[in-house]
Amino acid sequence: MSEIRVVRPHHTTLKKALKGAEKIAEELGEEFSLDHEWDGHTLRFQRMGVAGHIEVGKKEIEVYVKLGFLLMALGPRIEHEINRFCDENFGPA
Repeated sequence: MSEIRVVRPHHTTLKKALKGAEKIAEELGEEFSLDHEWDGHTLRFQRMGVAGHIEVGKKEIEVYVKLGFLLMALGPRIEHEINRFCDENFGPA
């Protein structure tokens, strides 16, 4: 198994950060066929071979992805997309 963890500060309100996380989940969902749902301030997503979450706090967000064996080769591409979405929605690291 391969794991990706990206933690980013955000300089916005919690409400706007939650909207940004939803946007990231929707875009990743379209690109990688992920289903997602909210559990408080944590957006959980999954599909066969992938599971993870986006946890939204008052000052930072954490994106965590666990890839199964068959999707490990996509790890660098997925991490790149996560960082790109975070840059667009929360500013550069």
